[in-house]
Amino acid sequence: MSSPETGTTDTTDTTDTDSPTDDVAGEEPEAAVQTDQIREELLGEITELLGDDLVASHIEPGRELFIRITAESWLRSHRVFRDELGFKFFEFVSAIDWMPSPFGKSEDSSVDVGTAVTTVADPGEIETGYAGGDTRFQVFSRLVDITRSLGFTIKADIPDPRDHEGPSVESIVRVFPGANWHERETHEMFGVRFDGHPYLEKLYLPTGFEGHPLRKDFPLLARHVKPWPGIVDVEPMPDETGSDEAGSGDEEGDDQS
Repeated sequence: MSSPETGTTDTTDTTDTDSPTDDVAGEEPEAAVQTDQIREELLGEITELLGDDLVASHIEPGRELFIRITAESWLRSHRVFRDELGFKFFEFVSAIDWMPSPFGKSEDSSVDVGTAVTTVADPGEIETGYAGGDTRFQVFSRLVDITRSLGFTIKADIPDPRDHEGPSVESIVRVFPGANWHERETHEMFGVRFDGHPYLEKLYLPTGFEGHPLRKDFPLLARHVKPWPGIVDVEPMPDETGSDEAGSGDEEGDDQS
């Protein structure tokens, strides 16, 4: 099954369904309650090890465990997960910008009119995902215990990198060397700095490029200057062109010839 936030797959499904056995006549049966003993036990272990550094959690039964920790414990917690809990397989590190885009949805045809950058008067309130959040930006990672085919997602709130100088969160390269390029990409695309990273330089963009393309307030000017062909030049479906009638005419023509 796939995680709704990360797109990753966890092969273990430990969902138990507890359904009521006695139904009272004339009453609707209670909704089935899903439990996940393996992930609940894992959450209990994490809670005991992290203490106050664990801010919030959420279990999708049979699918995924999400935990939110303090940014100050980001490096320390990953070391605990590796050494104390046996989660030694690193999948990824990335970030999320939860701010609604002030430019609306790029797939909406209204942004393809004219060349001026279209802004939304009220883009809406920030809504975060599983395990919640208190800031616009979050970093997140995923670790797996291969022996148990079990993984979980770790998240942490970080302040807007533009509001302060210095790094936003500690690098976990010292714990998981494979995080090196992941942190570089996250820094490049979201502007999140990782304290202690050995070489936090660009991977994709030119050296002099300014801005961070995956922030919601970064305008994709090419989308506003040139209409998006996938929206403007949509060809009608066959059933919208009277293809049946046209086909009948072709067949008659063939008979006459």
